[in-house]
Amino acid sequence: MLGAEGVTASTIHAILGSNYIKSRLESLYDILYTGEAGRTAHELIIDLRPFKHAGISAEDVAKRLIDFGFHAPTLSFPVPGTIMIEPTESESKAELDLFCDALIQIHAEINEVIAGNADEHNSVLSNAPHTLADLTADEWSYPYSRSKAAYPLPQLRHRHKFWPAVARVDNAYGDRNLVCTCPPIEAYSSSETVGA
Repeated sequence: MLGAEGVTASTIHAILGSNYIKSRLESLYDILYTGEAGRTAHELIIDLRPFKHAGISAEDVAKRLIDFGFHAPTLSFPVPGTIMIEPTESESKAELDLFCDALIQIHAEINEVIAGNADEHNSVLSNAPHTLADLTADEWSYPYSRSKAAYPLPQLRHRHKFWPAVARVDNAYGDRNLVCTCPPIEAYSSSETVGA
């Protein structure tokens, strides 16, 4: 429906967005699979394995992006320990900038853990995403502020923020095991004949 010109324009904008993100983040994160000219295609892969020694995983970063209002990116594909970012042609520069600002702030949070100023097992990264129920509960047991958890960038206070309903779950377990919240099969059996 876009026609040849529209498809070409969409491709150009997607590639431009990917390379814009790369240019803003490459001083903080390793970017995998760039071409001979140092450019990416319509997607870029951010390598988070260098932070593994500090207990920071790609999942920590992906889940923390949810606190910034972004859908968690593709995780550990095609390379384990990475995130794959695929900006589409429809993303505005303002949205790309907010996304980059989020990953810059996350890098600062990673550095807090590396420097020993945050506990790798109880940080904004390891506990992300933070649900609205967590943030509005009477008790707050985390060693960082609610504000840091909910509004990690000042500009998030002035936009419609996504609030996750569920905190972190064991994704790999759920992928490998059927989890049923149904009553046990015995609860469906009865000594009475149905319909008699």
